[in-house]
Amino acid sequence: MAATRRFWHRFLAYRAGAAATIYVLVLVVIAVATQLLSGVDPHQLSNEVMRAPSPAHLLGTDELGRDVLLGIVYGVWVSLTVGFSAALAATVLGVVIGATAGHYGGAFDLIVMRISEVFQVVPSFILAAVIVAMSGPGLTRVVMVIALLAWPQIARLMRGEVIRIKQLEFVDAVRCLGVREWVILATEVIPNAVAPILAAGTLIVGQAILLEAALSFFGLSSADLISWGRMLNSGQRFLFNAWWLSLFPGTAIFVTVLAFNLLGDAIGSALNPRTTR
Repeated sequence: MAATRRFWHRFLAYRAGAAATIYVLVLVVIAVATQLLSGVDPHQLSNEVMRAPSPAHLLGTDELGRDVLLGIVYGVWVSLTVGFSAALAATVLGVVIGATAGHYGGAFDLIVMRISEVFQVVPSFILAAVIVAMSGPGLTRVVMVIALLAWPQIARLMRGEVIRIKQLEFVDAVRCLGVREWVILATEVIPNAVAPILAAGTLIVGQAILLEAALSFFGLSSADLISWGRMLNSGQRFLFNAWWLSLFPGTAIFVTVLAFNLLGDAIGSALNPRTTR
């Protein structure tokens, strides 16, 4: 309980992170609400084409008469689905691979490090675009590709933590009791190494949202769903005479990615024992 109180005290002291948390929670509520409101159709066309923001349409309408605000609201579900799913998959994969490599070392550790270095050298967007273009667009494929590109970050971080922790005295004490190595890894090493992983996983959510928006911008995501990147692509053709079509989706992407970055910083700060704030 004392550790939990210290965490929340440090977390709430990081005011930007607390504000980001509120913003993310609002997004989650919006995403859930859009799936429950089946009577609202964001694809609904109208004769009010290219209308500037007004009381009737707070963020204006697009070239097909669709409400921009409604599109952004429904785009929240796509962004959060991709962000959370990709981050979760990348984190689980990275923890398992990184922990195994760090604990046992040897040839497997060497192979994992070389593979992770390859992913660091090749630009993520280019590699993602090539894979999605070859396999075909679709939300599930986009999530899988983003997770495939993000796991090396978690694996390298997890490996370093495992190497550090497995040399501590309490791990040697457990080993002297005759406990098997895989049990030590699962019950003693990994639980004590996950703190920085939580912060890194939160940052991956923002990266995934940004990468999905970029893929959608180039038409490499699901064509059946409204996404911020696709809205941004449609609006860039009317940048000078319908500025709202690009401004609002772009702002949504920027603020959301920033919020997850601030949230990750807050979590990392709160879990860092050297934090004094």
